Amino acid sequence: MHDLHNLSATELLSAYRSKALSPVEVTRDVLRHIERWEPQLHACFALDADAALTQAEASQARWLKGEPQGPLDGVPAMIKENIATRGVPIPLGTAATELVPAERDAPPAARLREAGAVILGKTTMPDYGMLSSGLSSFHALTRNPWDLSKNPGGSSSGAAAGAAAGYGPLHIGTDIGGSLRLPAGWCGIFTLKPSLGRVPIYPPYAGRAAGPMTRSVDDAALMMGVLSLPDARDSMSLPYQVIDWRRLERSINGLRIGLLMDAGWGLAVEPEVCAAVEAAAKTFEAAGAIVEPLKPFMTRAMADGMDRFWRTRSWIDISALGEQRRAKVLPFIVEWARGGAGLTGEHVFTGYSQMGAMREAAVAACAPFDFVLSPTSPIPAFAADLPCPTNDPARPFEHIAFTLPYNMSEQPAASINCGHTRGGLPIGLQIIGHRFDDLGVLQIARAWERMRPTPRPWPAPAG
Repeated sequence: MHDLHNLSATELLSAYRSKALSPVEVTRDVLRHIERWEPQLHACFALDADAALTQAEASQARWLKGEPQGPLDGVPAMIKENIATRGVPIPLGTAATELVPAERDAPPAARLREAGAVILGKTTMPDYGMLSSGLSSFHALTRNPWDLSKNPGGSSSGAAAGAAAGYGPLHIGTDIGGSLRLPAGWCGIFTLKPSLGRVPIYPPYAGRAAGPMTRSVDDAALMMGVLSLPDARDSMSLPYQVIDWRRLERSINGLRIGLLMDAGWGLAVEPEVCAAVEAAAKTFEAAGAIVEPLKPFMTRAMADGMDRFWRTRSWIDISALGEQRRAKVLPFIVEWARGGAGLTGEHVFTGYSQMGAMREAAVAACAPFDFVLSPTSPIPAFAADLPCPTNDPARPFEHIAFTLPYNMSEQPAASINCGHTRGGLPIGLQIIGHRFDDLGVLQIARAWERMRPTPRPWPAPAG
């Protein structure tokens, strides 16, 4: 069997059960594949081949006895660097961080390890996760495997690039404004930003979610069965609920689906993106769904208020670093955060209140529908060396208008490929569900995965 790095997690587990493949040979193949890609892609941090092979050997011994440790035993996986793994520092994408090894696994990493996954290492992110970009003051520039002159997006930059490039089938990222969905859309993979608290994480805070990043909906569902297990460290987590995450079959007939093509602020939707998303909506309609336009519900005041609050919060952290460490932070981030210096308490409070306004508006807008479709991003992937599409710290968030509201509203939202531009860049379709209906979003994504035209082959390294 060739190209083991292209096999899905479900295919690998089936092959392990039948003894057609072993975790050791699969891990070796994935590591060789990463070695070919990484000089161009720069998606890895703390890749540890020796530790991965040791884990694979232990998994292989378990499979030979017919005693797998858990539902992911022997499957290669990578974890975004801001999710702690014991013994590995957490740079947060910035050269300003003091590199101190983490004492213990954060909840998502702990669940993967308990399930027997072979953890290859970590994946890259931009400074403090504050960019939808692969640009970092700590890492080499992370690039998009579909076109190395383009950006993979962020902040789960390395996870999205690595998943598309075949760095193992399972990746975990995080999202507070689009950091799972935007890079997934620009790299042509699948992701689910779960309902807030569905996947325990530490530290938790408003809007922050961890989720799977994979090439298929089935692999993401497999991961959700593991990642959603309880962990008391997350004080914002939902009560644990037993969900049959693999129950992905669902009829589209009769579902009411909203189609949002105007976010209300931010960049205009480019024609090729518009055409691909509208074609997807027509496919749902042909399958029996009732598709209706959804008017924009976000406003510029909401976006600007959130921006003021985030700037102030970031400036407090950055200004506390001291001059020498602050000088190591990506200048774009410092300039953006400095906009929060000196804002009055009234400005910050009213800004924070706008995040609540987003929540109310998003929930009310989605209420008449079973699900909502939209572009993940209004544009395809942009130039690799830019921190954001506008390259302007005064307007850094113009591309997140479609993803941001569902962090604030705590609703599940997925991104799945729905086509490519004439230049070969992936286009993401966002699927939004009601709060707590994470399984429903996976089911609709699975339905689209089966209805959509045959996707293009995954990118391969030059040479």
